[in-house]
Amino acid sequence: MFKVPQFSAVTVRALALTLALLAAPLSLSAEWREVDWLELMPEEDVKLLESLPEIVHEGDGPFLLPDEIMTGRIVPEMDGVAARIPGFVVPLKVTGDMRIIEFFLVPYYGACIHVPPPPPNQIIHVTYAPGFTLEVLYDPFWIQGVLRTETLENDIARASYTLEAEKIERYVF
Repeated sequence: MFKVPQFSAVTVRALALTLALLAAPLSLSAEWREVDWLELMPEEDVKLLESLPEIVHEGDGPFLLPDEIMTGRIVPEMDGVAARIPGFVVPLKVTGDMRIIEFFLVPYYGACIHVPPPPPNQIIHVTYAPGFTLEVLYDPFWIQGVLRTETLENDIARASYTLEAEKIERYVF
C-alpha cells in the first residue's frame, strides 16, 4: 500500500514560496509595458525630429520630412516587448461586417491619410484576427501585443514595426 508523506507547516510554506518564486518570471512576462512613441525611434532620429523647423502649411505642395528621418531605423531592443501603446487607426483590411482586422497604428490623427506619412518607425502594422469596429476615425485606442521589428510596406506607407494585437480598447481621456 502507498503511504502519503507528511510535511510540516514550515515545509509546506517553504515549498509554496519556492513555487511562487519560480512562477514569478512567468507572470512578469505577461505584464504590458506602456510604450511611448519616441521609444520606437533611435536617439539620432529623435534628435533630428527635435531639430526640425516649425511646419508652415503655406506655399507650394505638402511639407516633406527630411529623407534621413524616413529611413525607418528601429530600436532593436523593442523586438519582443509586450507593449501597450496608444494611437490612431488607419484601416487596411475590413471584414464584410465592417470589423477591422488589419491596420496601421499611428501616433496622431490624420497620419497616413494626409501627406506626408510619419516616419516608418512611427508606424506599427497591426493585425487583430477577431476584428473590432470603429465608430469614428479620430477615436484613439490602446493596443496590446508583442512588438516585432519587422518592416511592412504597402501603397499607403511603410512600417518599421509589426504587432499581433491581443487586446484593443478605446483610449479614455
